[in-house]
Amino acid sequence: MSRGATEGELIYALGDIHGCYDQLKALLARIAADYAVRARGRRPILVFLGDYVDRGPASDRVIDALIWLKRRPDLEVRLLKGNHEQALLAFLARPEEGAGWLRFGGAETLASYGVAPPQDAAGYGRARDELMERMPASHLWLLQELEVMLTVGDYAFVHAGVRPGVPLAEQAEEDVLWIRQPFLEAPGPHDKVIVHGHTWRDERPQLHAHRIGIDTGVYATGVLTAVCLDGEAREILQAGRLATTAS
Repeated sequence: MSRGATEGELIYALGDIHGCYDQLKALLARIAADYAVRARGRRPILVFLGDYVDRGPASDRVIDALIWLKRRPDLEVRLLKGNHEQALLAFLARPEEGAGWLRFGGAETLASYGVAPPQDAAGYGRARDELMERMPASHLWLLQELEVMLTVGDYAFVHAGVRPGVPLAEQAEEDVLWIRQPFLEAPGPHDKVIVHGHTWRDERPQLHAHRIGIDTGVYATGVLTAVCLDGEAREILQAGRLATTAS
């Protein structure tokens, strides 16, 4: 099997956005300029790897942008679930258990919707109710309809990674959204080349024969990353400070 084949599709996978709308807008402009030259009549597939919300200042605007993109007939947009979307949905269902989400970025998401983060556990229910009042129904629908995994040709797209040795069809959602070391330290190969986010080191993506990690910690580094997959070719596109383009 050819490890780089995309079955003729032109694919752009985008890493974790975390409420960084300005970098998303800039990266989408770079992608549009790229596929204007590269597409040659093909309808590009944009795969977003999850973690659209939390940490950064504009989670609401990021979700607005994703909804707008989904409406474009010239693009196929596939939205995967990240662990931060899972945590946000859990807060909406069980606000009394929301302390963890609020600590790792949920407070910023609340603020983006104009909701004051709670100061103690007694305010969790109030914050959930205000968020439900202020969040458009289209945002909630998008969050509830996110996919967990997408496969195209020799690639599988997930948020965090996969459990080594487990067939893709049998992967547990908890692993796909949260796994780190067992996946990151596995030498591979896997059933397919895994394109993932979730774990970042610096502004440089992680390019290996068996996995491509494109989370570059935009909320901390200022750099948002995508990978273009076109047949056997792989090209990195970035936006934000210190961003570069590399093959």
